[in-house]
Amino acid sequence: MFQFLQSNQESFMNGICGIMALASAQMYSTFEFSCPCMPEYNYTYGIGLLLIPPIWFFMLGFVLNNNVSVLAEEWKRPTGERLKDPTILRYMFCSITQRSLIAPALWVSVTLMDGKSFLCAFSTNLDIEKFGNSSFIKEMSETERIRLLARIPCEDLFEHKELRVAATRYIKCISQACGWIFLLMITFTAFLIRAIRPCFTQAAFLKTKYWSHYIDIERKMFDETCKEHAKSFAKVCIHQYFENISGEMQSLHHHHSSKDGGGDEEEDKRSDEERLLGIRAQDDMNKVLWNWHTCKPALALRKDQMDGKNNSKLTGKINEAFNGFANGHTHGTQKKEWAVYYSKV
Repeated sequence: MFQFLQSNQESFMNGICGIMALASAQMYSTFEFSCPCMPEYNYTYGIGLLLIPPIWFFMLGFVLNNNVSVLAEEWKRPTGERLKDPTILRYMFCSITQRSLIAPALWVSVTLMDGKSFLCAFSTNLDIEKFGNSSFIKEMSETERIRLLARIPCEDLFEHKELRVAATRYIKCISQACGWIFLLMITFTAFLIRAIRPCFTQAAFLKTKYWSHYIDIERKMFDETCKEHAKSFAKVCIHQYFENISGEMQSLHHHHSSKDGGGDEEEDKRSDEERLLGIRAQDDMNKVLWNWHTCKPALALRKDQMDGKNNSKLTGKINEAFNGFANGHTHGTQKKEWAVYYSKV
């Protein structure tokens, strides 16, 4: 499952964003909304309920995204032989941000559509005279009037039911209108991004997308190579430890077991030695890791080894041809062999 998620990281992150969005809606539906109904705390509680959970979901989206660590490492690493491309960093940051904004946007839209937090935050700003008989309010002082308006979200604390129902519907209507405007703005922004992007050159977009994927894949393959090297290093180290401790008993054991299983053991040893890649000391491995961090290799593949192999093959063919001419026959001519049988009959 871990390998599947690593190989399908983009689909996995999209699924995580969807799960977070559903979790935000489910949390709001199960959340017990309790407005304090006090003028000192109503606005803070209502706006806090509208903004603080989206901020938490936004930060959680960054925490669950594996590309955040890749972005931070690429941003803070020393330049070395590989230059940093700001467009690649911007592309990675934008892709992470887009996924992290899904759950907060859903929370804000659901909260505005419900209207409870909006009612709690702005009930003290109502003109209660518009909603029915409010002659009793004229006899109150400004402090008492604000305290009465702060009790509108609390059904059991507000005595005048008709005024409360009218004021609640009015504020919820405004809240739902803000919710639809918010959804329209998000949809329109997404539409503009989708529609405008093809109008620009695709070469820069393909380049940034390719190298952002390369950075992620390079990091994964480096981690896998380090794991294989550590496994082989530990295996060889343990084998050498037991060989040094056991001494003659270990050599005797190899003498008896070489008759039936020696070939497989030699192949395993050879494979472990190959996986070490010539790094056989702790200081050497620390130097390799330090150099990888401080001075990553340039993104230009060398042909030295491939050219060396081709040159060796070509040199071998030339030597064969030269030896053929020296022996009196060409390179393409094959020597025929004859078998003669004699019989005494």
